[in-house]
Amino acid sequence: MDFVEYLKRVRATWAKIPEQGKRLVVAVVVIVAVFIPVRGLLIPTDFGEHGHYRASALVEAAALDVKYAGHQICNDCHDDVVETKAAGYHRTVNCEVCHGPSLLHTDDPDTYLPVAPRQRGYCPLCHGYLSSRPTGFPQIVVDSHNPLKACISCHDPHDPVPPETPAECEACHATIARAKAVSHHVYVECTYCHEVSEEHKIAPRQHLPTKPVSREFCGQCHADDADAPADVARIDMGTHGEGYVCWQCHYPHLPEAR
Repeated sequence: MDFVEYLKRVRATWAKIPEQGKRLVVAVVVIVAVFIPVRGLLIPTDFGEHGHYRASALVEAAALDVKYAGHQICNDCHDDVVETKAAGYHRTVNCEVCHGPSLLHTDDPDTYLPVAPRQRGYCPLCHGYLSSRPTGFPQIVVDSHNPLKACISCHDPHDPVPPETPAECEACHATIARAKAVSHHVYVECTYCHEVSEEHKIAPRQHLPTKPVSREFCGQCHADDADAPADVARIDMGTHGEGYVCWQCHYPHLPEAR
């Protein structure tokens, strides 16, 4: 096949392509033609020498001033704090997270003192109420929880147990309390369904509350023959969701059944 015949076939094939297809092909060709030279201009020449990064980035990072000392150095001098912190909830929080870069303090402790986070806005970065945070994680509503007082005036940050044991469940379980407040279970006490030890209020993850483990528990109110007010939703315990515990299908803090 000579070159002229080849061109005729190419033109014939091109003529068969729909107009929108031709525009797409032209756009792809233009993008590729622009991308290849631009890519060569934008990618640093030392990119990929040691991995998927600029080789010179290592030199630049090594040239930066060192500001953080590391908690191991803090531990060498502050034995009393280390012991207190190791037994508290902040045991996995490194010192400089709260006290800031402290290398200068380790070199000259009398001249450079680490900062203490006395501002109201600092601790709520972790402990301000957010519905996305895990259930049981200590949270507060900043505007109403001891307003204007520094957090560390009531809480020892190295061992941040509450100065007083919370009396109500919603002190920690705000998300659940808000859902339950607009549900049919609003008047059902938390302790009716959950057995909660006093230790749970001090060490919640070590002493978890119980959950109902049988269908008969919910049936005390919701079975057809239950001794409950007439407006409570009823089911046939023998046929409704047989084989499942009720809360596996129904969210008990905001049950949708009517």
